[in-house]
Amino acid sequence: MAQTLTEFDTISAISTPIGEGGISIVRTSGEDAIKIVNEIFKGADLSKVPTHTVHYGHIVDPATGKTIDEVMATVFRAPKTFTREDIVEISCHGGIVVTNHILQLILAQGARMADPGEFTKRAFVNGRIDLTQAESVMDIIRAKTDKARQVAVGQLEGGLMHKVKAMRQEILDTLANVEVNIDYPEYDADQVTAKQMADTSKDVISQIDKLLKTAQEGTILRNGLATAIVGQPNVGKSSLLNYLTQSDKAIVTDVAGTTRDTLEEYVSVKGVPLKLIDTAGIHKTDDKVEQIGVERSQAALKKADLVLLLIDGSQALSDEDKVLIKATQDKKRIIILNKLDLGQKITVDELKEKTGSEVISTSILQEKNLDELEDLIKKLFFSGIENSNDQIMVTNQRQSGLLAKAKRELEDVVQAVNDDIPVDIAQIDFNGAWDTLGEITGDSAPDELINTLFSQFCLGK
Repeated sequence: MAQTLTEFDTISAISTPIGEGGISIVRTSGEDAIKIVNEIFKGADLSKVPTHTVHYGHIVDPATGKTIDEVMATVFRAPKTFTREDIVEISCHGGIVVTNHILQLILAQGARMADPGEFTKRAFVNGRIDLTQAESVMDIIRAKTDKARQVAVGQLEGGLMHKVKAMRQEILDTLANVEVNIDYPEYDADQVTAKQMADTSKDVISQIDKLLKTAQEGTILRNGLATAIVGQPNVGKSSLLNYLTQSDKAIVTDVAGTTRDTLEEYVSVKGVPLKLIDTAGIHKTDDKVEQIGVERSQAALKKADLVLLLIDGSQALSDEDKVLIKATQDKKRIIILNKLDLGQKITVDELKEKTGSEVISTSILQEKNLDELEDLIKKLFFSGIENSNDQIMVTNQRQSGLLAKAKRELEDVVQAVNDDIPVDIAQIDFNGAWDTLGEITGDSAPDELINTLFSQFCLGK
């Protein structure tokens, strides 16, 4: 954390996906970034151009004098850059050969290959962003819905950071009073100081609870909601998958057992990202291939956050249907009575009373009541959250785990005060909560954690 800009060497990497495309970008950052790129750029003298300017020219191999590509070079001078270092970005024609050739020329001039996430890591180490903002960079890149993007942008702007820092400051202000009491015991203010610690702990616990309530929604927005589509063969599972994905991902026929394996696809349903898993029909079979599909379906069912259980409403409830209802009773689920167009022998109210679950009647073939199904999915997971554009959300397990740990430490403080334990003993957990909250933003995070976090980033970011 105490590193300065001059202690870093200059790094470079390709920041766009490798492959054919309109353009590719090679990013170079560090004290010698401008000097290094200037060695291979023929056009303007990059050492003399103003910051945040774009310049037309060519990349030339210094060893052969041959022109490699016609490019645009953008110069950003420290400290007003993403990394707070000098940065040069070369926009060249897209393609594996030309892009990699330019990168190799930059490395030959003295830069080194950037590690995954190293540009963002430098932004963190140089104080431009905290860990929550760094994590939001990847959340923006991986966002599967507009709502996920909105939340990630809010994090990048420092929403969670400011909230956590405010809680730490509240604890720190109280700690200052505790230290005074310990240093000057003649004032005999133990009871007053203990009450301050307890009151602050209760207040911060309340704030943590509000954040933790968003953890499920935040994780779903970040990773997608694992949604298993289950039911007997030929009940409409593949048709539902095709409707939700607006494509023909799954084969649909009148022949039972067409799907023999699990099919996965990401979709956005009313802003809720679903990782849809279309399963093989769960039933008894002597077909070895079908049996493997059934086993995989059962495994997918165990991992699912949401189950969409399809039942043929035009037929009486079968023994197989009852088995599936029992197998999914501990899951958050929606029971879908399909084939409404063929008439219904099972009523929604009857099945609701039997199962205690949300039940909806549909005709997937005629696309009847599918909007209601989408609304129901959204209601189940984002009630009271989805309409709040300024909602601060906890978006990953690292953040929620540290918040939960800080809460436990503060609860121990309250208990210690209630048990008349000496202030200096209770203060240990109070200090611990302050440090734990600091791990969320990176103010007190160990280097190993920071290195692990950034190693998960993509190369060039």
